[in-house]
Amino acid sequence: MKKEFIFIGPPGSGKGTQTIMLSKEFNLPHIDTGSLLREEIASGSQAGKLADSYISKGQLAPITLVASIIKNRISKEDCKNGFILDGYPRSSEQAEALDDILKEIDKNENAQLTVFYFEIGQDKLIERLVNRRSCEKCGAIYNLKTMKLKDENTCEKCGGKLIRRDDDTEEVAIKRFETYFKQTAPLVDLYKKRNQLITIDASKDINTIYKDLTGAIKENVHS
Repeated sequence: MKKEFIFIGPPGSGKGTQTIMLSKEFNLPHIDTGSLLREEIASGSQAGKLADSYISKGQLAPITLVASIIKNRISKEDCKNGFILDGYPRSSEQAEALDDILKEIDKNENAQLTVFYFEIGQDKLIERLVNRRSCEKCGAIYNLKTMKLKDENTCEKCGGKLIRRDDDTEEVAIKRFETYFKQTAPLVDLYKKRNQLITIDASKDINTIYKDLTGAIKENVHS
């Protein structure tokens, strides 16, 4: 059975951390849309140049362009047994585009799509975001409130400097939360109607969330 996982939830809900851990355990590629777009831009590909023409102006890349990049990525050999999508789809329109992609890619495959919704309240999310720090060297993410660090300014993995992203402020966090619920939350209803949705309580600690996540997979996902 080809395992296809989608993770949706507001910014800061912990999707990235969990998908990376899951990717290692299940040996499935973790596909982060933001990183994928940056890689295309860095490579200088035609799609990357087009994406950069929008992103550099602070605009969203067109749905068709992102869909094309996603399709190209999940068509690669390392995705033959499945994949983990983090950050896509983000809207009903993108979900429709993904439906078309999977119909084409999986037409001769025995595949199961499972969508994990990371549910968390606004207050808890804002608290998490304002205390979030990331390593400017390796990208590792830490939380000053929930994680005990020897030095709150130094990455414990590579020794790099820990910084707070410019958008990890309470004001920006509220706006991002509102944008998420306007654009992405309708996906919860969409996948729930299809019986493809599993809700994860994202307010818990990292290890408990991962235990809940893997437990849900063992219970609901076919081998």
